[in-house]
Amino acid sequence: MKFIKSPVKCVVWSCRPGSRKKGILKFLLFFTILLSPLGLCSQYNMTNGELRTFSPNFRLYPGTMNQTEVFIVKSPLDDGILFASCNTLNFIPFFISEGIYVTLDGGATWQGSDTCSGKPIEFHGGDPGITIDRNGTFILTRLGREPFVGLFSHYSSDQGRTWSDWKVISTDDLERAVLASDCDPASPFYGRTYAAWVKFAPPYPLMMAYTDNGAQTWSVPKAINNPPNRSAGGDIDIGPGGEVYVCWAGVTDVSPFREVYTGFAISVSGGASWTVTENAFAMNGINGILREKDSIRVNGLPSIAVDTTHGPHRGWIYIVTGQKNLSPAGSDPDIILNRSTDGGKSWSPGIRVNQDALNNGKIQYFPAIHVDKYGGIDIVFYDDRYTNSDSCGMMLARSLDGGDTWREYLISDRNFKPTPIGGLGQGYQGDNIDLTSSGETLWPVWMDNRTGIYQIWTVPLKFTEISAIGDKEREHPDFELMQNQPNPFHNQTTIGYRLYRSGFVSLQVYDLSGQLVADLIHEKQQPGSYSVKLVIPNSENGSKSAPGVYVYRFRFDGETRCKRLIILN
Repeated sequence: MKFIKSPVKCVVWSCRPGSRKKGILKFLLFFTILLSPLGLCSQYNMTNGELRTFSPNFRLYPGTMNQTEVFIVKSPLDDGILFASCNTLNFIPFFISEGIYVTLDGGATWQGSDTCSGKPIEFHGGDPGITIDRNGTFILTRLGREPFVGLFSHYSSDQGRTWSDWKVISTDDLERAVLASDCDPASPFYGRTYAAWVKFAPPYPLMMAYTDNGAQTWSVPKAINNPPNRSAGGDIDIGPGGEVYVCWAGVTDVSPFREVYTGFAISVSGGASWTVTENAFAMNGINGILREKDSIRVNGLPSIAVDTTHGPHRGWIYIVTGQKNLSPAGSDPDIILNRSTDGGKSWSPGIRVNQDALNNGKIQYFPAIHVDKYGGIDIVFYDDRYTNSDSCGMMLARSLDGGDTWREYLISDRNFKPTPIGGLGQGYQGDNIDLTSSGETLWPVWMDNRTGIYQIWTVPLKFTEISAIGDKEREHPDFELMQNQPNPFHNQTTIGYRLYRSGFVSLQVYDLSGQLVADLIHEKQQPGSYSVKLVIPNSENGSKSAPGVYVYRFRFDGETRCKRLIILN
């Protein structure tokens, strides 16, 4: 690659002899969306009484297995790529694995399987943790089955179609691991993926390991904390400077093992050392069973998200829990948010997220949290305020002012009655739901048994449909990324962008398998208009980069935009 120092940068995309690809990379789409027969559903905005219409709920992968404890992440390379997973359960014969559900076109179609194919398949134990790293590698961790107790990982370099054999992270008895990848080129730990989990042995600490090579190898696990009683749960996120934040529930050491505080720790050394606060703030988690809902098992375990935008709340940390009988929660389960504006040194009093009347007997549980690119705090949870106490629907709460005020939306188009799944412990329904955002869309996922078994459901939520994006975000962006011109093209094209303030810029081109094919820019730049010319040379033997669709990814101080370019023959 060459850079020509002029107002227009010119980059030559080289191709080694013998590395010619054979045509456009093709993907086999096994399954498409099965839409609910209910048609469009009018959803109610509980704050101001406006009716909203969202797309109907649908299952990512309709099947015959129970699908529980659901998670979803997006690719840092392409807003059109999303990866979801869950526990998949079959009883006759007994089988447990991890679902693999992928969209490559922004949610228009989904493909996948109820079984992770990473060997040895017969010893998978479910409880997946998932992420996509800076190179587009899908990473999945899971538990093992007897006699292979512990934490194991698999990776996929082809968007989940095939998976590596298992890699051993830990041989301890442990709780589900959570994953987070550092995909900020300005971070000193760019590309590192972290796993965190609770070890089931005294003193029940939160453990951590990391990988710098896409889960091919992992560091030796180390304990983050030394709890006075025991830790439970655990969640993880990455801050705007590469800081690693983790949280967990502090649990009493006697039955009924109440969740009485939230612990918090930060590492600014890529996990080498930690600053730990065992009791960051008090909580009273709803750990136990909900008799109103057929005695399903629930918890109040904390979930964490960090604002990495360049808005007014950059660096703020948010932790959400399910609590009751501790103000501001009422006598029934409520969703409570605590926030830190100083990197976790201090925490706000609790903020009640659900806006129904206090102590009204209605139940909210299993919150999941995400901060979107506009700095909006998005929290999804189960809620029964618009149905009977034995049933529930799915709610979204969104705040654009750091959690001070909230708008709520009923996003499920049908209620369901939670029931335990037999054979998996008292009251098991699954313990997790999730959400992420990609482009201009929020993607919540939850487990719902409306078809007779639990399945992973979703509904795409456009930001313009759930609340207006502030004028500040629309009128004063940090940068603009233009579509390459011409597009499609044969041998050369130009990518333009404009910066409205100084910052760190990176621009790369990837093929659809996630492989880096051109590293164009990686430097700090001043405000102004820029363009980069990309040249695809023909070599003497006629080889050149394969025709087809590629993705160019632009990152500015941690914020990402992706667009596609097309090379013709």
